[in-house]
Amino acid sequence: MTQHPTPAQPTAPPTEHAKGPKAHSPQAGTQTPDPKIAHGWLHTARFLTTAPQLEHLPPLTVPEVAFVGRSNAGKSTCINTLTQQKRLAFASKTPGRTQSINLFSLGKQGVTDAVLADLPGYGYAAVPREAKLRWQRVMGNYLLTRENLRGVVLLIDPRLGLTELDEILLEVIRPRVEEGLKFLVLLTKADKLNHAEAQKALSIARLQSGGGEARLFSALKKKGLDEVAQMLWRWTHDASAPVTAPVPEDEPPALD
Repeated sequence: MTQHPTPAQPTAPPTEHAKGPKAHSPQAGTQTPDPKIAHGWLHTARFLTTAPQLEHLPPLTVPEVAFVGRSNAGKSTCINTLTQQKRLAFASKTPGRTQSINLFSLGKQGVTDAVLADLPGYGYAAVPREAKLRWQRVMGNYLLTRENLRGVVLLIDPRLGLTELDEILLEVIRPRVEEGLKFLVLLTKADKLNHAEAQKALSIARLQSGGGEARLFSALKKKGLDEVAQMLWRWTHDASAPVTAPVPEDEPPALD
């Protein structure tokens, strides 16, 4: 995934009286929308900003959903498929090269009611160890301290299953999941498996999700698109869900 050009960084949460995208409070309730409504909402995704460090992230108040996973898990493809945009999230020819958090705003008529966060892929061996450790700590701190974080989507290649690095990430966010953070294990590239293999991988993922959910997903076969789109809409439009982040006592472990 390649880096987007860095725009001027916002200095305050986007509000109707501040520069940048207007913010809109999510509506209460968890009623599942028609898939067309959820897809239409995701299609409004547009690039907001890129942050090479946590301090460069704008202090938003709208719900945020983070996409995380190992390099080559299919994050960029998943985001582009869900938003029906071919080049919203860029896939680098060199996995692990991108080391920035990219934010995309969602909402119709220029009103932002949610944000998607694309976090750097982790675990790629060719990345220098020092840079890899630095960015993995940045990601851990983001997942623990981002106050408006409403949900996390962990992308897994079902042919590999949950790796040691994925398990470390699960332990990092487990306290927040227990406090109400939404969590989804998304098994990408499901078209690579036959029915029996897919169901077995899904059953295992459900057991390992640590209180979250698990779904099969295929960008090629358009499998799971409606379910995931509706889930993301529910996560970000439930005003009763907590978004306050706990304060970590220790530095999160590195995903190396």
